[in-house]
Amino acid sequence: MRYFDRSPSKFPLTAISDYRSAAKKRLPKCLFAFLEGGAFDEVTIRKNREDFQHIYLKRRVLKDVSHIDLKKEILGQKLAFPLILAPVGFAGCYARQGEIAAARAAAKVQIPFSLSTVGIASIEEIAKHTAHPFWFQFYALKDKSFSLELLQRAQANCPVLLLTVDLPVPGARYCYNRSMKGSGFSSFIDMLLHIRWWVDVHLCGERFKIGNLPGTAPPLADLPSMRKWIGSQINQSFSWRDFEWVRANWPGKIIIKGILDPEDARLAEEAGADGIVVSNHGARHLDGTLSTIAALPKIRDQVSEKFEVLIDGGITSGLDIVKALALGADACMIGKPWIYGLAARGERGVSEILAIFQNELRIAMAHLGLASVQAINRDIICNPSLNSLNYSVDHLIF
Repeated sequence: MRYFDRSPSKFPLTAISDYRSAAKKRLPKCLFAFLEGGAFDEVTIRKNREDFQHIYLKRRVLKDVSHIDLKKEILGQKLAFPLILAPVGFAGCYARQGEIAAARAAAKVQIPFSLSTVGIASIEEIAKHTAHPFWFQFYALKDKSFSLELLQRAQANCPVLLLTVDLPVPGARYCYNRSMKGSGFSSFIDMLLHIRWWVDVHLCGERFKIGNLPGTAPPLADLPSMRKWIGSQINQSFSWRDFEWVRANWPGKIIIKGILDPEDARLAEEAGADGIVVSNHGARHLDGTLSTIAALPKIRDQVSEKFEVLIDGGITSGLDIVKALALGADACMIGKPWIYGLAARGERGVSEILAIFQNELRIAMAHLGLASVQAINRDIICNPSLNSLNYSVDHLIF
């Protein structure tokens, strides 16, 4: 059955914020709160976005930008532009076959899609629907034999392992928890108000499951039970010594995701990782940390030039990609934006989101006089004082 769509004439979607609004209208309140909400008072989740807005760029003119090269090689893969779809847990809850749709959209523009350990679709299902290599995000679980089995299953189709290390326990997510309170009747009314989502995901889709879980896992009827069970399975004793075990059992590239401290970045390189993702997990589990863009420059300075440094958190435009690359990132990852597109219009929506990022990146580079992403560096950053705050970007990033 065809994906239920919104009429473009009634709902013109031209910017990422438009897709966010469309996703909010389409999704049940608790599901949108799960996507959007952060930890504790949500200070860091706001800073992830706001700190990008305090970075200013030097505009140059009379440069030849008749041909702009967006291509970038990351971990041996040639990308059409330096963007990767970050892993999003339970993405198949936002639209029918959500991970498969996103993987297809990413393949069309030759960028990687990252499948979460807790994705609704399995590794094998993604491989069946796309020939393009995709990445696999891995949580170290208490069951080591199953962890090994999961690594072995992923090796056949995934050249890159994203080892997520910043989730020892689920965080305190008060906004999401409040959205879950209420009577069964209020939940029923919420479902009726979002009937198109219910028909697409529940009626036309498969029963909710986590495709990569072992057969011994308990049946998971809904999102809260899924989240609770996964939280109980994460190995809280995982350390650098355990990383050696992962490295020994993964022949491909390994990226450690969840680095915010320069010392941890240095240790990651020394331990044999191929790169890192500067990430605070979208500020979904811990508040009061640096934003990822604020943490990036010192981390970049701590590791070697050949060591790949990616970043996620707060990236909502092609202009943000320019800023992140200027401050030392080799590429950027996005999570929420591709979910906005998925929830609004399925695979087509993800493709449209990626086209927006690519076009905005090209426009920003043209106005900055940059003909290649290789030319983006810290020289394009300017740090004017912000009048009302007497605050400069120097204080933000260094």
